[in-house]
Amino acid sequence: MDSLKLGSLFDGSGGFPLGGLLCGITPVWAAEIEPFPIRVTTKRLPQMKHLGDVCAINGAEIEPVDIITFGSPCTDMSCAGKRAGLGGKQSSLFYQAIRIIKEMRDATDGQYPRWICWENVVGAFSSNAGIDFKSVLDAVIGIVEPGAAVPMPAKNRWPYADVYMGDGWSVAYRTLDARYWGIPQRRKRIYLVADFGGRGAGQVLFESEGVSGYSAESFRAWQRAAGAASDCAGEAGCLCLNDQGGICMDISTDVSGTLRAQMAGHPPCILDLRTEHSAQAVVTLYENHPQDSRYTGPLTAAPTISGNYGTGGNNQPFVLRQPKTYDVRFTSEGTKNARQNVYETEISHTIDTGGNAPDSNQGGVAVVSDSKTYSITPCSYMQVVEEQVPTLTARDFKGPTMINRGCSVRRLIPGECAKLQGFPAWWCAGLETENPTEADISFWTEVWETHRRAVGTSSRPKSRKQIVKWLQSPYLDSAEYKMWGNGVPLPCVFFVLAGIVWSTQISNR
Repeated sequence: MDSLKLGSLFDGSGGFPLGGLLCGITPVWAAEIEPFPIRVTTKRLPQMKHLGDVCAINGAEIEPVDIITFGSPCTDMSCAGKRAGLGGKQSSLFYQAIRIIKEMRDATDGQYPRWICWENVVGAFSSNAGIDFKSVLDAVIGIVEPGAAVPMPAKNRWPYADVYMGDGWSVAYRTLDARYWGIPQRRKRIYLVADFGGRGAGQVLFESEGVSGYSAESFRAWQRAAGAASDCAGEAGCLCLNDQGGICMDISTDVSGTLRAQMAGHPPCILDLRTEHSAQAVVTLYENHPQDSRYTGPLTAAPTISGNYGTGGNNQPFVLRQPKTYDVRFTSEGTKNARQNVYETEISHTIDTGGNAPDSNQGGVAVVSDSKTYSITPCSYMQVVEEQVPTLTARDFKGPTMINRGCSVRRLIPGECAKLQGFPAWWCAGLETENPTEADISFWTEVWETHRRAVGTSSRPKSRKQIVKWLQSPYLDSAEYKMWGNGVPLPCVFFVLAGIVWSTQISNR
């Protein structure tokens, strides 16, 4: 059988094309508007053609492929967003993908694509009281059965997995959490597979494990790559403080939370569990960010890594090492002359949003004795608990929590985020083009202009000089953080695509 061909819409980090290559699938083209991810994939997957903005693509005019994948923007359906739903500016791009698929099938008499795979946040189940996920199913099934309408489930609560079948087609979806597929990141996502040429969708998601080439054994390479993130933090493992864009916060052990597109502003922190003095030392993780959060840990998995990493201020993660954390309260409204009352506790209290810490109008560290350092934040009422992190609030970015004296602090670096998605740490390395050719300049001028028109944040195109300068040094931490926050976990993608290869093979026997 000839190699299956794949086209990737909303390509991002190149997860679907790379996963396809690992399964023996040939990635043919991709559509993306962000310049940095395009630079990464043109470097790592140079054989793949880039088509630009999905809104400008005609499915009848591009090369037909067997599989079209699309992780359409989830911003409007995510529980961390404003929940505008499929009608939102970003998530409505889902219908552009449906349009492209229909155009290609019309132009090829229904032969291509046979398969599609849609990946998105589990918030799609509840978005718009569940109606948005019904719209997704109606649109996908409507490609082969126009006018199809899937009934709403009882109490508008969609199950986490299901299968639909019709005359010569099948659609199935399943919720996969990346932490159970070989990488230490808690990342729940919906994977929806449609087989427009048979009944293989359910086979892919529910029958292929262990027979499609996927197995826990086959993911040792990913486990080693992702495990290196914890190795950087310490031999004994690591804790990670994860936030959901300021909506909730938790701590996980040896597993990172979901990577998010806003992680440059709300990155997770990795905690070093190695100790110099005691094997029993406990690491507590603290993070500074500008939105209210709630602490629900410690958990066995870390939260989402978001796309706001690296945007400046105090929105970066820290790695902290300490044996104990103590409860600190102030007897006044956080004035500079406030007196401290310090005592140990096992319960964490909420950190409020107002006031300032002693000896600093933005907070700081108060050394109470030679052996202990206590946390002080800019608030009128604050408490920290032993072995746990207190609730973070909207003002934390002005007075970040500090902890026990002698702790080590560092950020979660972009390469570790790559590993948390199952990619090698060097995936974004070596992107520079010291002496770009005229062809390079022309291509990237169009890429940046497509981005400018689509995003609408600039009224002036980039000059030739700016393009050349960018090509010579295209890398920014914030760009890589954002890319991983928008990306897909490679092991989950590999599982789905390997299942498609296996199902296609058995249907062609």
